[in-house]
Amino acid sequence: MDYLGLAIAELGSISERRTAKLMDRHHNCGLPPFLAAKGGVESGVMIAQYTAAALVSENKVLVHPASGDSIPTSANQEDHVSMGTIAARQAAMILKNVQLVIAIELLCAAEALEHRKERPGRGSRRVFEAIRGVVPPLSGDRPLGEDIERLAREVAAGLFAGILNG
Repeated sequence: MDYLGLAIAELGSISERRTAKLMDRHHNCGLPPFLAAKGGVESGVMIAQYTAAALVSENKVLVHPASGDSIPTSANQEDHVSMGTIAARQAAMILKNVQLVIAIELLCAAEALEHRKERPGRGSRRVFEAIRGVVPPLSGDRPLGEDIERLAREVAAGLFAGILNG
């Protein structure tokens, strides 16, 4: 479970870095900063990326290996305890965080496509349409928490994996 948590956390870190690149006008191939339609007036999806960064940071704490700690139990009859249940709980928390981070990446990727004139290929288009079936495009600033939560539920349910595999 310790290794599983570490692997899942790394996926979240990679996802957050892709999201960060979409925000940065120096790395996003001509997209507006923070994917805001009215830069300087609107924040676009900037705060969503802050959230992703915070979740990735939290995962760095959660990947501390539970198996590295042991304490005797049962009147010293069990002198080495794996702490596997702690590792399993940590992995579950990391997974929830990464589902949110991936949801944020999907949200931001859909917003990026809204700013492009060209249309994506067939597979990407199906994912884009699925995202838009869950959350509408931004039109001005609005709270994104509920949108992110809805997308995270779909990530957890396997909607996007099903689209890519089907």
